[in-house]
Amino acid sequence: MIYELRIYDCLPGRLPALLKRFSDQTLAIWERHGIRQAGFFTTVVGESSNQLTYFVAWESLAEREVKWKAFTTDPAWLKVRDESERDGPILANISSQFLAPTAFSSVK
Repeated sequence: MIYELRIYDCLPGRLPALLKRFSDQTLAIWERHGIRQAGFFTTVVGESSNQLTYFVAWESLAEREVKWKAFTTDPAWLKVRDESERDGPILANISSQFLAPTAFSSVK
C-alpha cells in the first residue's frame, strides 16, 4: 500500500467552495472509480488556513495511474469542476507526494 499526500492551496476565500465540491460531488465520483480516500484535513494552526490536505490509498502506482486518469477524464468530474469554478478559480497550487509506510507504522 502507498499513500498519496495531496495539498491544495486555495485562493483567498475559496476553501469553502473546494470543501463543498469534495463533500457534495467529488467523493461520489471517486467511489465509482474505486479511489479510496484515507483522510481529509484543514489547517487549524500552521502556514495557511487556505489549505486542504488529504490522503489517497493506492495498492500501487500502476493502480493510481489507471484510476486517476479515468477520474480526471470523466465527463461528470469535468462538469463538476467547471461548475464549481463558475465564480472563478479555486486553487492556486496543488502538491503531491507518494509515501510508503515504514515497518513500524500504525498505518499499513
